Parts: sequence; structure tokens; C-alpha cells
Amino acid sequence: MNEKMKSGDPVTAQLIGQACEESVELCWDRLEQQSPQCGFGNLGVCCRICAMGPCQTDPYGNGPQRGVCGADSDTIAARNFIRMIAAGAAAHSDHGRAVAETFIEVAEGKAPGYSIQDEQKLLALAMDFEVEIGDRAINDIALEVGKLALAQWGQQEGELVMCQRAPLKRQQLWREQGIMPRGIDREIVEIMHRTHMGVDQEYHHLIDHGSRAALGDGWGGSMLATELQDILFGTPVPVVSKVNLGFLEEDQVNIILHGHEPLLSEMIVAVSMTDEMKEYAASKGATGGINLGGMCCTANEILMRHGIPVAGDFLQQEVAMVTGLVEAMVVDIQCIMQSLPQVAKHYHTKILTTSRIARMPDAQHIEFHEDRALESAKEIVKVACDNYQNRQKDAKKTVFDTIDLVAGFSHETINYLLGGSFRASYRPLNDNIINGKIRGIAGVVGCNNAKVPHDLYHIEMVKELVKNDVIVLQTGCSAIACAKEGLMDPVKGLEFAGPGLREVCETVGIPPVLHMGSCVDNSRILMAAAAVVKEGGLGDDISDLPAAGAAPEWMSEKAISIGHYFVASGVYTVFGVSFPTLGAKKLTEYLFDGIAEKVGGKWDFEPDPVKAAQLMIAHIDEKRKALGIDKKKERVLMDMEMRRAEADIEA
Repeated sequence: MNEKMKSGDPVTAQLIGQACEESVELCWDRLEQQSPQCGFGNLGVCCRICAMGPCQTDPYGNGPQRGVCGADSDTIAARNFIRMIAAGAAAHSDHGRAVAETFIEVAEGKAPGYSIQDEQKLLALAMDFEVEIGDRAINDIALEVGKLALAQWGQQEGELVMCQRAPLKRQQLWREQGIMPRGIDREIVEIMHRTHMGVDQEYHHLIDHGSRAALGDGWGGSMLATELQDILFGTPVPVVSKVNLGFLEEDQVNIILHGHEPLLSEMIVAVSMTDEMKEYAASKGATGGINLGGMCCTANEILMRHGIPVAGDFLQQEVAMVTGLVEAMVVDIQCIMQSLPQVAKHYHTKILTTSRIARMPDAQHIEFHEDRALESAKEIVKVACDNYQNRQKDAKKTVFDTIDLVAGFSHETINYLLGGSFRASYRPLNDNIINGKIRGIAGVVGCNNAKVPHDLYHIEMVKELVKNDVIVLQTGCSAIACAKEGLMDPVKGLEFAGPGLREVCETVGIPPVLHMGSCVDNSRILMAAAAVVKEGGLGDDISDLPAAGAAPEWMSEKAISIGHYFVASGVYTVFGVSFPTLGAKKLTEYLFDGIAEKVGGKWDFEPDPVKAAQLMIAHIDEKRKALGIDKKKERVLMDMEMRRAEADIEA
């Protein structure tokens, strides 16, 4: 496979070629070494949950149809599927737990360097938790909110507080179906129990609990993580920045921040801007100072709040070092390749692990502690500055283009942009969906996957959607991929948009593709969907909306949890690359069709990104027809008598 087939991003393709010339092994090389991969595993019908296995069932009927214990394909695949949900939900929710714990320390004055940045959002969250506000000090309110939020993880009964933000009809459906989450951790643990050998063996029943755990992620751990991060670090507002590896500079200490938790990256951003650190960098020969770039979801966190350039997405973490210009890659949790130290050995880059729960061989570990955050951040930045002197003299900047983008579209920002300070509202969006200028809404999210051309499937899908007047909301690596194509530039991006969508975006001053944050910030998309329902005119539940979701290059278990909480929230959701139940016919039919009778949303699978986009558009059109907004209404010029009659009806 040549470099252009491996990546749709010309920068990455060039660096893959350079790595090949330098005999540096990258993820695409390791994928070739792993091929052909296990067909049973790809289809979801390999079971290894007990020592009588591993067992495989043959989806084509030529081999065994049951494992040693008697489990059939549907049971095996359903167990595997919801175990993926458990792992994905645990990753997001543990992220949220860490934020909640730090939030409490901040309120108690035990975490110097952090402070409450968005008091209004704190007060709004306090109302959700029914915390008295009155004339109490902000830190007292924050402490009570933090403790109540943290208790959501260990709650054993009742309902998660954030679920009350869903439309009322949706809440009632979850109760009726018995999938309203009780506590974040409880649902994850119950998945592990149910999928132990000899426990739950009915695929519908297994998926029901998978729905409950996934909802505990989307409307629980992830949503609380987003809310608490916004309160601590500021709710994102539109910010202009650049994306791709062209941000690297010859005369600066280049540090890439990679991972997911902003607790560390926020402090490194603050420290790197101090005169002390700039002078320290200069003393090591870096006359230009310190240059930060983000990778993966940490990129989205520091982009949204500070405008820090985006170095790249998941599959660029190795190739970034091939430039020879990266002094340090600082990593915390999730989506970190163990290969990083091996690639770094070919260059001068230092790989610094920082999380107490995540280490890797051959990397330097500098543990980050929130109670001494600034000191920890200084130590990390100094290691990078010291390493500047080890950069090879012939490591000169390759001229890579960077692309302009506008990010920072939080739920609150969209509300403001559409209605202003005093009339903040989703009404203009609803009206333009009703009148047909905007056909519908799509959430396109998720990872990169080395099995398909890097970035290309995200880009092709999103271009097809916006061309057909569908406004696109994005998070995670999918957002980074489309930003590199110019889809998040309010001027260039409009070149890809259909006439109706373009007209609305030009009027409001936004690109046709809105960057809403990191993968944990998919909760912002849930909030936006709930707000559209609340605004009226487009049904009374999320499942009524002309909307769809997709992850065309998904890779991680988090993507399965995300996809399933969207399905359980009423959203038609299409995945590409592969789907982990295809070897189980009844289960797959249920997920792709039958589950809609329970929750209003359903899964689909289509590896071709343009065809997948067309499936989403067809679903959007079906919803428009059901709402009676599929045909343009004739304009009626109303005389005074007609206006009086309309006023009487409204009265």
C-alpha cells in the first residue's frame, strides 16, 4: 500500500514516506504484519471469557454453532458488544471522576493553579442538583456541587441527575424500558457480572443493560466531565487557530500534548506562557520560546479554550516525531500507542507519561499531581527545554501547510450565536430546518483507523452531508480530520455547502461544520439535540428530529459506548470500517432494526463513507416527511383580516 492510500492527509502521507526511507516502523507497517486478522474476532463470534475456550462459532453454518458451554453466536456477540460498552463507558467516566475529584480540591482550596472560571455555568449546574445558591460564596456552592456530582459514580439506586436534561418523553421511555441509569459505576460493574460465564444468556436482555450503561456514560460521566471542565477552565467560545504539523518551529521548543484529560494540559499551557519558562527555553538555545500543539482529544481541549494549534489526530502521533522537530510528547490517558518510545529512539523526542494509571516501557514517567499542578507542569516543560539541545542539527522545518479553523462551538455558544445575549435561542435553527434551508443535523464523530485511508472517510462523508444542506456537528479526531480539509473555515468551508446551508451559515457567520470539542464532549451534541426538541416545531423527542450520527473511521471501545448512547437516545447511527456483531445474525438484525421499537434509534453499518452519508440523508428525509416539513409551503401574503384571525387563534 503506497503512502497516499494510507492517508488522505498530504502531510501525513509525506511523513509516512520519510519514515519508510529511514526504516522507522509505523502503525501501517504493523497492520500489514498482523494481516490477515482473525475473521472470527472481526465478526464478534470469538469467546474467551472462560478457560474452556476460546470458542468460535461459524456464521456461515459450516462449523460449530455453539461454544463449549452452549452459548450461541448471538449470546457471544452480545456479550462482547456490551463489554466494549463497559470499557468505553469506564474510560469516559473515569475521566469525569478525575475531573470531579479535582473540582472538589479546587473548591476546598487544595489545588493551587486552578480556579472557577465560569460562575454562571456553576450556578446552572447547582440548580440541576438542587443546591441552594442564595448569597453563598462561590467556592461553597462549588464544593457542594462537586460532592453531589462525584456521588453520581457510586450511586446505587434512583436516576442520574443529568438525565433530567433529556426531553421528558425520552426520560419516560427510558423508565418504561427499564434502561434509565441508576449510577455510573453500577451499570459498568453489572455488565461485567452479566457477561461472566453462565450468567445472562439472552441477547435482547444483554443489550438492554448495555443501553443503560451507555446512557450512564453519555448522560452521566461524559456530561458531568464536560460541565465540570467548563466551570474550571471556561466554557468554549469561538476561537481562530490552525491545524496540522506545519505549526512546528525551528527556533522554539516544540511540545506536543497528547491524550484526553485537560487537568494537565491546562497547567502546561499556563506555565509555558510565563517569562520564567520562556527565559529557560532561551537559555537552552530556543530563542523563539516554547511552542505547544495538541494531539488527539487533548488537542481539542486546549484548542477550544486557548486557540492552541492542533498538531494532528490519532494516526499522526507517530509521524509527528518523524519531523525531527518535537522535543517532547507529553501523554496522559487513552489512545496512546505503545510504539511511541520505539519511534522516538530514531529521533531525539522524549516521551513523557504523566498519569498514575498509565505507564509504558521505555518512556520517562513524571507523575502529574493536581495538588501541585504548576510545579508538575514546570518540571515537564523543563525536560522538554533541556532536550532542545539534542535536536539534530540537520532537522530543519519541512514546509507544511497549516489550515485555518474556527472552533469553540459549545451548546451555550451556539445558543448565543443564533439569538444573541438577550434572545439566546435555537429558534433560528429550528425555523431553517422547518423551511428546508437546512435539511437536517448530523453528528460525525470518532477515531481514525489504520485499516482505511487516514482522514479520508471523515472528509468524504462530511462533504457529502454539507453538499446536501445537512449541518454537521463534530468532536474528537473526526473534527480534526475535517478541519485539515478547511471545512471549519467560515469562508473556505462554505465552498462545500449546499445553497440553503450556505445562506444560513453566511447570515450567522459560522462554518457549515461545527467543532464542539473532544470525544467526551459528545454530551454537547446530546444537549444541542435536547435544546432543539425543547425549542419546538420538530417533534417532542430526539427520535423525532431529522438527525443522524456516524463514526466512519471508528477504532476504540469508547466509540461503541458513544454510538450506543446515541442509539438509546433515539438517534440513527451509522458506523464504518467494521461492526463487531456481524457474525451474529439475530443480534445484528435486532441492533440494525428491532431495537428502534424500544428506543427510537438504531444502528447501521456501511463502510463506504459516501453511501453512509446517503443513508443518513435518507433517514433525515424520512423524519422530515413524518413531521410534515418535507414540502415547501407556498408563501401567503396576509392581509389585516388574516392577521387579526391568526392573533385571535393564538390568544
